[in-house]
Amino acid sequence: MPHSQFTPLTALSPLDGRYAAKVSALRPLLSEFGLMHRRVQVEIEWFIALSDAGFSEFPALSEAARGLLRSLVIHFKEEDAQAIKDIEKTTNHDVKAVEYWIKRRIAGHAELERMGEFVHFACTSEDINNTSHALMLKSARDEVMLPMLDKVIAKMTAQAQQFAAVPMLSRTHGQTASPTTVGKEIANVVARLKNARARIADVKLLAKMNGAVGNYNAHLSAYPEHDWEGFSRNVIEGALGLTFNPYTIQIEPHDYMAELFDAFTRVDTILIDWSRDVWGYISLGFFKQKTKEGEVGSSTMPHKVNPIDFENAEGNFGLASALLTHLAQKLPVSRWQRDLTDSTVLRNMGVALGYALLGYDSLLRGLDKLELNAAALANDLDDAWEVLAEPIQTVMRRYSLPEPYEQLKKFTRGQPMTAELMRGFVTDLALPQHEKDRLLAMTPGSYTGMAAALARRIGG
Repeated sequence: MPHSQFTPLTALSPLDGRYAAKVSALRPLLSEFGLMHRRVQVEIEWFIALSDAGFSEFPALSEAARGLLRSLVIHFKEEDAQAIKDIEKTTNHDVKAVEYWIKRRIAGHAELERMGEFVHFACTSEDINNTSHALMLKSARDEVMLPMLDKVIAKMTAQAQQFAAVPMLSRTHGQTASPTTVGKEIANVVARLKNARARIADVKLLAKMNGAVGNYNAHLSAYPEHDWEGFSRNVIEGALGLTFNPYTIQIEPHDYMAELFDAFTRVDTILIDWSRDVWGYISLGFFKQKTKEGEVGSSTMPHKVNPIDFENAEGNFGLASALLTHLAQKLPVSRWQRDLTDSTVLRNMGVALGYALLGYDSLLRGLDKLELNAAALANDLDDAWEVLAEPIQTVMRRYSLPEPYEQLKKFTRGQPMTAELMRGFVTDLALPQHEKDRLLAMTPGSYTGMAAALARRIGG
């Protein structure tokens, strides 16, 4: 079927096909519809602000007129977006189509129609677009991405506290190392995520409305005495809730976008790291995965319960990071006062953040299935008595016994260790009896330092 109708099964992107339901929250915000919606909002707020500027040619609008205009934004529907798209077939210009659509919607309203030429007054299309993109990102960040990331952080915080005191053998360079706790290892990731989340939330979303090359040329040609910079700032910050950028070329330089996308990439990288670690812990048997009736792990091996959620998370975070990195590297680069390469790239913001959202969803599904296998953790620790060489040689150092490190290296390195061997070594040391007793009571599972306390503290 070479010309099949578009359906989730024929979608080119899996975000609009297989995974459509999981990223649906982003669709009205970062789609073509979302861009048109924000363009209408920006045009309307600019128009209303012009009516309040004190120009004799454009008296202040009545409350009824303002209500009608803002209702176009509040009640913007897919049919409205399609109507704009139909106008674009003639204009071959997407922003001009929005201007014409607004003029058609106010036709017949005497007060508004009379002022119709103040729609899009002194604006270049990029004044509308850059502000719309900032509004789109604001909604996506605040209403979808951060709340979903907060769910991940909340889930992992709860697990960090739940497993705070469950001892676990560490592996540095893949080799047995000083024990930790399961909760502390999760808390480490939570701490990183909280810092990364703060960086996302702290990015100021910038916008400009200063004309074709950023100098208010057209504005001043019409009203040379007016404070256009102050006017523009008031619209951007007061009416739209963004941050005003006073220095731009035709386009807002997109540095804030690069900062934002880099911040999302940092979260993706942290969660790739964690997804791989959990995958490994499942492989070692430290975690089991809850089974679901009817699910199949392998088409040929009936016993398998594969860690697919963590694998899917890793893959989707990788896709998100690749796209976000390209956006961050490309968008701040524009030839002279502008070129159009940013336009087509910006249409992929939803794709990039969509894969990140899909990664969060996959990771949460995986975390919800985890069950701790305490027996496997205990057995792993009991096979690693050599890790107590560290505390023993450290206490020996305290009491200035000769060559403590070298003695323990010779005794333990490359040799299987048991509780009896380690305790026999301690018994023969010239240490105060209370120190011997303390070391003799120590096990790999009790040698976890502050791990439990640090894990419990992460939720504070």
